[in-house]
This record gives sequence, C-alpha cells and structure tokens, in this order.
Amino acid sequence: MPPGVILALLAYGLFSCSDASIKSLGGELSVFEIGFFTSLFAIGPALFSKSRKERWHDVLQFKNPLLLNIRGLSGVLGSACVIYAFTHVPLAEVYSLAFLAPIFVVLLSALLLSEAIPRYRWLLLILSFVGVLIVVRPGFRELQLGHLAALACAFFTATNTVVLRSLAPREHRLSIFTMVSLYALVLNGVGMLVWGSSVPTLPQLAVLALIGTMGGLGHLTFIGATKLAPANQVAPAQYTQMLWALGLGAIFYGEFIDWIGIFGLVIMIGTGALNLLSPETYGRHFTRSGRSGMVRNPLQATRLAEVPIHDCAVAGSGAPRTKP
Repeated sequence: MPPGVILALLAYGLFSCSDASIKSLGGELSVFEIGFFTSLFAIGPALFSKSRKERWHDVLQFKNPLLLNIRGLSGVLGSACVIYAFTHVPLAEVYSLAFLAPIFVVLLSALLLSEAIPRYRWLLLILSFVGVLIVVRPGFRELQLGHLAALACAFFTATNTVVLRSLAPREHRLSIFTMVSLYALVLNGVGMLVWGSSVPTLPQLAVLALIGTMGGLGHLTFIGATKLAPANQVAPAQYTQMLWALGLGAIFYGEFIDWIGIFGLVIMIGTGALNLLSPETYGRHFTRSGRSGMVRNPLQATRLAEVPIHDCAVAGSGAPRTKP
C-alpha cells in the first residue's frame, strides 16, 4: 500500500474519533462554540509541524489569496454543516452522505478543470451513490435538517479538494492551514456574539481541546498524505470512516444500523476499495518500480486529474471534513 494512502487512513481515524467526540457535545454547546474552540485548539499541532524550509514570516505571504479565501470560507461552512449533522443525526448516516464528496470532486474537476474521467470511475461513483441511498433511504424514512447539512458538507469538502489542487504547487503548507484557521476563528467568533453563547465548563473545554488536537493532527497528517499520493487514491480512504462510525456509534451512543443499511455500507466501502485498486494505480506502481527508467519524476507521468492536493479537510473531520 502506498505511504500516502497509509497516512490518509491514519488521518481519517483521527477525524473519526474527533467526530464522535463532537457528537457528545450535542445540545450543550452551539455549532459556533464548537467550531471556534476546536479550531483554536487545532492550531497547537500546527505550531510543531513547521519544516526547516518554512519560515514563520512566510505564513501570511499568499501567492493566490483569492483561492485561499475560497478555501477558507468553504472550509468553515463545511465544518459548521458537519458539526450540526453530527449532533443531530447518527454517525453512520452523516458519513454516508458526507462520502458523496468524491462524486462532487469528479463533477467539479470535469467541469472546472476539464479533466477526463474514465468510464469505470463513473460507474464506481454511481454505485457509491446507490449505497448512500440504501443507507439513508429517502422517501421511506423522515429526512432531517442534519441530513441536508451532511450533504452540504460533502459539496464544500469537494470544493476544498478542487481548489487546493491548484494551490498545492504554489502555497506554503502553513499558509493554507493559517487561512482556514483565521476564517474559523473569526466567523465562528462573530456567530457566538450575534446568536449568543454560554461559557464552556471545564469538562466541556477538555472535550473541545481533545477534538481540536485530534482534528489538527489529522489535518496535518492528511496534508502529508496528499503530498505522497494523488487525489484519486487519497479520497477513497475516507470510506474507512464507516467502520469507525459503526463501532463508535454503537459503543458510545447506542446507534445500530439494520441489515439493509449494512448492505448499503458494503457497496460504498467496496466501491471505495476498487477506486484504490484501479488499473491506473497498478500501472503507476509498475512504472515506478523500475521497469521504465525513463520517468525520473513520477508526477510527470500523471495526468492533471492525478496532481496531488495539499488538503481538503475541514475543522474536526475529514468528511474531508473534510473532516481544520
């Protein structure tokens, strides 16, 4: 398994634990409070992530401020949506809708970046969507606002992915992280002032600190993953969060999914695995293994659709979130 995929799996594990902790605060704190404090605590891991080549005074020297601002705004909106969804809808159902992000990525990439999408990948994405319908079953059960929020999170996460693929070669990692952190702190801070908020208790602050730290570490791990692997390998790793959702939801919140829902999850996870084991992945690995010594830079052998991104997670989740 490529190192980038391994890092992506680790990142989504951290996001899942962070998401489960967010759910524990439902009804106690507002979306803005959770977003503000988790973003604040998520800054901590970033302070220890600066490489030797990065300088602190370069953090605010943006080369493409427009895209960075789009990334920051979409990240905060996605974070607010997913926080609301986690506090109102079972974990597995939130993930099943948030996992539509790869479909939005493909659509936006085809429309905005003019990328060619193989037919087999369209088929896998359609099957994944069918799996989502089986899990949520619209028309057979009542849909709540939390379901729509999870769907909106998928769109904002996909927007992050497409935007950051353009930013990756030009912006510093800390600049990307700083922009979304500033947006999260300012917009959530304004929301707290306008709609009112309560002062978190010490136990609540401890949970918020845990959420922010895990989200920050997951975010930075995800950045490392997208440096080592193309988007079409990293994005499907998000489906492993379903396993986390089933386990954490059952253990801590008594959320159990029926057999029909499990069938839908199997379809989603299966299509995600097939994306990871796509023919182009085999071909790229075969080329890098030494059979063709003419390609010195592996990225030169990839299409535009495979250019690595820096990150696409939003505060607290990769669902990412998009999961900071």
